[in-house]
Amino acid sequence: MESFVIALLNGVSYGLLLFMLSSGLTLIFSMMGVLNFAHASFYLLGAYFGAALSARLGFWPALLLAPLAVGLLGAWFESACLRRVHRHGHVAELLVTFGLSYVLLELVQLVWGRAPLDFKPPALLQGPAFTLVQELGRDAHLVWGEAGAAVCRAPGLLCHPFPATRVFIVAVALLILLALGWLLHRTRIGLVVQAALTHPEMVEALGHDLPRVFMGVFGAGAALAGLAGVVGGSTFVTEPGMAAAVGPVIFVVVVVGGLGSLAGAFLASLLIALIQTFAVAYDFRLLPGLGLAQVAPVLPYLLLVLVLLLRPSGLFGRRPV
Repeated sequence: MESFVIALLNGVSYGLLLFMLSSGLTLIFSMMGVLNFAHASFYLLGAYFGAALSARLGFWPALLLAPLAVGLLGAWFESACLRRVHRHGHVAELLVTFGLSYVLLELVQLVWGRAPLDFKPPALLQGPAFTLVQELGRDAHLVWGEAGAAVCRAPGLLCHPFPATRVFIVAVALLILLALGWLLHRTRIGLVVQAALTHPEMVEALGHDLPRVFMGVFGAGAALAGLAGVVGGSTFVTEPGMAAAVGPVIFVVVVVGGLGSLAGAFLASLLIALIQTFAVAYDFRLLPGLGLAQVAPVLPYLLLVLVLLLRPSGLFGRRPV
């Protein structure tokens, strides 16, 4: 039971990290129709900017400044490059963002090298947030923080620590969900953004600068990816391959959740992460020499195919993909 709880919490924390990434891509994809292949590269930049700033200023200033820097870079890219190819159609936009992902990867490797960076979380987030202590034959009990070596080495006791960094991921992702919900549905900016999605000509006729709205949305999406990079990089590992590890999955999240739906992205992120986590945690043989954990990376794509067959618009989408 205790291992199930830890696996569930691990899946939720990973799913919410995917949501931090996919929320920005959902805004860009739904509003601008841009399939931004460089979105995971902004996640990569956020991690490396965060590591560099954290080494000089500390983690908490880096948590604010690194996403801001990534967001400004994203806004500049939209106004200087993406806007110029918009009239040539979606294929041109796709190729430009695809090329940008390679450029950013090479720049990161030129500046920081190919080896992983030592990006540690602050002292407050180091160690476990809590520990489930299981006594054989009895129910487990919760110990806040670290249970201690003396307790965990005692005969008949098993300790299941849960890292504080994963709790931090959950807290940040839930704050982003609430903030985006409030911004899009309770503020004037959100009303303009939603109107630009469905009636761009009317928004422009009312005096709003539509290109500036698009630039702001693209920059905000990049900043969300950068924030996920700071949090994810300090929790897991900061290295050049981190963008390739999550890039394809976040596109699966956006399509499964439904284009333009934050609620769909939230649910799809959790669903995909839990499927992968439990596949690894409860590995069993599917065929001789083939276990469930070995096919875990393929499971999100099988879910994608299943959802598209049963519901082409996604879980909460309003139009077919």
